[in-house]
Amino acid sequence: MAERTVLQLGDPRLRQVSFSVTTFGTAELRALITDLRDTMAACDGAGLAAPQIGVPLRVVIFGITHNLRYPEAPPIPETVLINPQITPLGAARQAGWEGCLSVPGPRGEVTRWQAIHYQGFDAEGEPIVRSVEGFHARVVQHECDHLNGVLFPDRLEDSSGFGLTGEPR
Repeated sequence: MAERTVLQLGDPRLRQVSFSVTTFGTAELRALITDLRDTMAACDGAGLAAPQIGVPLRVVIFGITHNLRYPEAPPIPETVLINPQITPLGAARQAGWEGCLSVPGPRGEVTRWQAIHYQGFDAEGEPIVRSVEGFHARVVQHECDHLNGVLFPDRLEDSSGFGLTGEPR
C-alpha cells in the first residue's frame, strides 16, 4: 500500500490505549499490515505498532535481518502480532539501549524482562505462541508498550540513561 507518517512524541494519539482487533482476515486489516510493513522498512525500524501511524488497534509488526539502527542485533523473523499478551519468563531483567521511530534522535537505557512468552494472532486469526529472549524479547515488549500508550522514555529508571546518539536514520 503505502508508507505512512509516523506520529511523534507529543501527539496525544500515542498515549491512547488501543482497541482489540475483533475481525480477522479483512481487506482493511491486510491493508493496515502492508502499511505497517512499508513504513517500518522505509524508516529502517526493528518494529512498528499501529498507534504509531495513527491507528488505535492492537497490531504490531517486528523483525530484522540487518538493521543500521541496531547493527549488533541478531536477526528476528518478521512477525505480525495482533492482540498480543506477554508473560515474563523468570525474574531476570536486563538493561539495554532503545530508540523509537516516534522519538527520533534520543536513545534511552531501559530495563526489560530478559525472557518472555508472547501470544496473539496473525492476520487470519491463527494463533502465534513463542518464547524468546534477548533483543527479540526487548523489541516485542517495546512495540507492545505502544498499544498501551507507553513510550520508552516512560520506562527510564534514571535520566542519566537518556541522550542523543547521532544514529543514522
